[in-house]
This record gives sequence, C-alpha cells and structure tokens, in this order.
Amino acid sequence: MAKIIVVTSGKGGVGKTTTSASFAAGLAKRGHKTVVIDFDVGLRNLDLIMGCERRVVYDFVNVIQGEATLVQALIKDKRVDTLNILPASQTRDKDALTQEGVEGILEQLKQTHDYIVCDSPAGIETGAIMALHYADEAIVVTNPEVSSVRDSDRILGILAAKSKRALDGLEPVKEHLLVTRYDPSRVDQGQMLSIEDIQELLGISLIGVIPESQSVLQASNAGLPVILDEGSDSGQAYQDFVARFLGEERPMRFLEAERKGFLKRLFGT
Repeated sequence: MAKIIVVTSGKGGVGKTTTSASFAAGLAKRGHKTVVIDFDVGLRNLDLIMGCERRVVYDFVNVIQGEATLVQALIKDKRVDTLNILPASQTRDKDALTQEGVEGILEQLKQTHDYIVCDSPAGIETGAIMALHYADEAIVVTNPEVSSVRDSDRILGILAAKSKRALDGLEPVKEHLLVTRYDPSRVDQGQMLSIEDIQELLGISLIGVIPESQSVLQASNAGLPVILDEGSDSGQAYQDFVARFLGEERPMRFLEAERKGFLKRLFGT
C-alpha cells in the first residue's frame, strides 16, 4: 500500500526541498515507484533542484482546478525511471490548494506509486498544513540551532493535532528527525547544538545526519539531487538516511570532527 511522507520543518532554509529531492530519488533508485510533490505554491523550487524546470507545462494547481490531467502534469525524471515530479505553480496563490483537490490527487497517485513524498513549505500556512494533513510519516528537518529546533517542535505539535490521522483518531503520524548542515567542529566549539541536545529537545528518533557541505549547493545549482553525487559526504549521508527509512541498519556517520594530523595542522590544509 502506498505511503504518504511529508518533509517538513517550521523554519525556512533548512534543506527541506534538497531533502525531498534526494529522498524521493533514493527511494526510486531502489526500485520503488515514487512521486515527489511541491506544495510551495508561488515559490516553487523543487523543479530547479530536480533539473526539470524547462519541462514544466502543467502544475499541481492546474490539476486541482481541472485545467489538466494528472498524467499531463507529472514529469518523469530522466535519470531514475521510477521517479515522477509534480511541480507547484509559480503564479497562483497558496489558497488555490483545496483539501478536496489535494485528497483527490493523492488518491490517484496511491494507485500507481509506492511512495508519495510531499515537499512542504516552511511554517504553518495553507501549503504546509495541506502537505502534512494526509501524511502517514513525517521527516522533520532541522538545523543544529535553537530557532530551527524550536520551530520544528511547533510542527510536531501540529502533526499531533491537525493531521488527518489525529483528527480521525488513528495511529499517529510516524515522526523521524533529520538534522542537516551539521558541522561537528562547530559543535565542539559550542557554536551549534549537538545531536544529543536536539534529540532531547524534540524527543523523536533520529533517522539521519547530513553534514555541512559545498556539494549540496553545487548539486542544487546543477539540477541534481545530491544523493546522486555518490562521492560526496552529503550524498552518502542521504543514502544512509534512505536505507534506514527502508529498515536497514546503518551506523551514523559524520558526527565527529576530522582530526588533523601534524602536517595538516602545521600547514593549515
């Protein structure tokens, strides 16, 4: 049975869309029929990170308003056969998303896909509430800073109170914590929260840690989900995260600062 997973956070700029793209690509690479939906109406970015912005003809809102079919709006990824993208509209208002329209599209996608990944906008406005409403599981993305963690805690409260599962009295949305932009050397210097600090504040299970890395920006600029950059630390960390989500045991990596040898300390390289 298809699963709906929302990628969410309270704060902007933490890496939700980067995570949504890599998560969906990682699931698809493992043979699962996957679709990733951009819920950020008016400020779409998912198609840029997926490298398909020039192929957008119809979007999420066009389908909701009956101006196009779902088949017309879905974009098939050129790199991974089992991956589809449903882009957001750049020209519509967020109120163009209706609960009935979103539910109808999700029900159609459930018939043809194993996983439906919902890329939520930041905060608690209409698009974000719509993205999390039908979720079976949630990837809560946070940076190791107090404001980001505090805002993520608010999102956990909304998941517990406003999701369809909560309103229907069903089993709660399964929550996973993903920490992005983690720099262990800055944690050691007291400039960032540690993984233990974050877990203590949020109280949900850790599914992955993505290190601070230039490769994330480089991949995004190239229209490539960073998980496909298998030589980078961040690409490998996203692969570990996907494996854990699918039930595999993977040790947590990138939690310790690199210890420089004598020559590196001497020459500063």
